[in-house]
Amino acid sequence: MTRTATTKRQAAYERRYRALAAKISEVGYISSGTVTQRSTRCGTKTCRCHADPPQLHGPYWQWTAKIDGKTVTRRLTQSEAALYQEWIANDRHLRSLIDKMRSIAAQATALALKNADQPAAKV
Repeated sequence: MTRTATTKRQAAYERRYRALAAKISEVGYISSGTVTQRSTRCGTKTCRCHADPPQLHGPYWQWTAKIDGKTVTRRLTQSEAALYQEWIANDRHLRSLIDKMRSIAAQATALALKNADQPAAKV
């Protein structure tokens, strides 16, 4: 591969990498974890939730995540659940962008290392 073709490919990798980096600045708040909707039974044996068929309490929204190696669960309102779902989606999008950046960086560094081994062309 000629030096100019290599330089053009390297520049293309750089442009794609910088474009992805710019997209990162557009990502809003992020959060790990999951948001689920639960229905539960209470401890009162005569409650409707123990009938046949049961009419469970809820639905209740909850967020669960690992924080410092411990599972943390928090009950949420419906509006809080919507916010957490947005933040978790942002986190997934951010991870996707970073994975793409890693891939482009790997291609660019492989090209740079390959060309570092080749002697410079004589003019």
